[in-house]
Amino acid sequence: MSESCPKCGATLDSKWKFCPHCGVVSPPAAPVHHEHEKAPVKYAFSGVLFGVITAPVLIIYGTLICLLGPAMVLGIPLIIAGILAPFLGPYLAINAVRGKCPWCGTAITSVGPLDAFYCHACSKRIAVHDRELLRAE
Repeated sequence: MSESCPKCGATLDSKWKFCPHCGVVSPPAAPVHHEHEKAPVKYAFSGVLFGVITAPVLIIYGTLICLLGPAMVLGIPLIIAGILAPFLGPYLAINAVRGKCPWCGTAITSVGPLDAFYCHACSKRIAVHDRELLRAE
């Protein structure tokens, strides 16, 4: 990103704190304010809770299906999913993007690493780009 010197008009890189041509101190760049809340690590704990709750359910149902004999083909993947659920839950929660719907302003959270999803309040499509919620038209 290039800026220009306010005094002499020379093109400056953003890394310069002063103009190399005339010596004028460049003003610091204004911080960028985003409307959304970035997903910090604390939200991973909600994913762990999801994984811990779903793990026994998947393991129990997988075991019961395995007892039916030939249905073991369906039961074994459920047991494996139950074992992996506590690890998959935090992955989905860490990658979630939280913010407000760009259409209606409702507080929303994406589920996992999605490129787009629909708002639960207004049912309009929302695109996720660089961890920002945008209108998908």
